[in-house]
Order: sequence, then C-alpha cells, then structure tokens
Amino acid sequence: MATTRPLTSFKALTFDCYGTLVDWESGIYNNLQPLNQQLADSHPLKNDRLGLLKALVRHEGLVQAANPTYLYHAVLATAYGNLATELGVSADGEAKAKFGFGVGDWTIYPDTLDALKRLHKHFKLVILSNVDLDSFKRTLEKQFQGFPFDAIYTAQEIGSYKPDLNNFRYLIEHCDKDLGVKKEDILHTAQSLHHDHVPAKQIGLSSAWIERGEEVESVMGGDPETYADKVSYSWKFTNMKEMADAVDSAAKST
Repeated sequence: MATTRPLTSFKALTFDCYGTLVDWESGIYNNLQPLNQQLADSHPLKNDRLGLLKALVRHEGLVQAANPTYLYHAVLATAYGNLATELGVSADGEAKAKFGFGVGDWTIYPDTLDALKRLHKHFKLVILSNVDLDSFKRTLEKQFQGFPFDAIYTAQEIGSYKPDLNNFRYLIEHCDKDLGVKKEDILHTAQSLHHDHVPAKQIGLSSAWIERGEEVESVMGGDPETYADKVSYSWKFTNMKEMADAVDSAAKST
C-alpha cells in the first residue's frame, strides 16, 4: 500500500530475512557446488549461477506447494534431491541433509548489521521468514552475532509459507499483541516482490523495496515490470545502508 507518510513515522520495520538481510543467492550457489561439479562441461547449466539458482527456486516452490507443513530445512533437502535427479547427478541422504541445514552458513550482506543497529534507534525490528526456527537460530548466532530483534516469526510457527496471506495476518496480529504496534504503523521491508510485496499490497501493508540488484530479482521470479500492477511499495532502496542513511537523514530534519 503506497503512502505519503514520512519514513520515520512508522513504529516497526518487518523484514524478510533471506535475500534482504542475508545473501541467499551466494549461500545457495556455494552449497550447490557438489551438484555443479558433477555436471559435464557440455551441460548447459555447468557453472551457470543464475540458471542453477532458478532451477533450485523452482523445485523449492514445488516442494513448498506440495508439502506446506515441511520445515524449511526439509524443503531445501527435498528440492536439492529433486534438482539432482533432474540434472542426472547423484545426491545421497547425507548430501541432501547437509544442503538443507546449510542456512546458517549463508552470510549476511556487508551492509546489513550496521544498518540494523542504526535503524533500531528509530524502530522495533521484526523478522517474518520462511525458514524454520532452528535454521534462523543458527543464522542469528553465526551471522547476526545475536542481534536483538524485537520479534521473530517463522513459517514453522505460522504453518504456511509466504506469499500466503496467512503469514501476513499472523504478522499483523502478533505485532499488535506482542509489541503494541498497529498495522498502520508497520513498514514491511523486503527484497522479494513475489513473496513479500505482492501480499503486502493485498493485505494493505505499507512497504519498502530493498532491490539488491537485477540477479536477485531474476532468481526470485521476474523483473519489476512483471509486478508493476501487483505491488505498491512507497520506498525503493538499493541496500540496507541506503535505507538507514535515508532514515537518519529524515530524523535529523524533523
């Protein structure tokens, strides 16, 4: 939902994590190397970062749709195995499990932690993620250095995966109940147009788009023109540093 309100007038920023704060693409691609290395040099996806990421995302979506109660590490493990089968290479149970539990090894973007510390001076900070609790816990400990988010809501607790509107209803309800923040004071901050900004518009949440570059959006299912009539974000930033700079600047001028 587009708004003309000042950026600093909101009380909570609710974040997608993987893709917005965490370098999901590099993490996934690095962990796909056991499959990539088995491909013949003549295979069209050999060393094709974008192609392999798109293939994995496609399988992930199919697994989530067919098994909405799977925990995220199981979704990843199954998607990895299905991709291996499609590529005609091998992936045993141990390899699939390792891939599924690799979330905690995905690094945060270099600008993320400092930006969060700066933003926390102005807003409550909340995570709305498609991962399971254990996966996020590992990310929190290893990558965020225990950063004190005000609330963390995962697909495991909610019982569905974004872009299901149920996840956003849960977010709105619990921000009110747990933090005393009403829907109109939430600014949903995310990279994925498909998983976050489309449902944010549908449910009436104000939002800010953290673009993160052409490759990222291509992996997640389309360029901005594809979603032109389906999203309605009020701010667009290249990265989290740019958003924190804008908030600091706005705060100084008030």
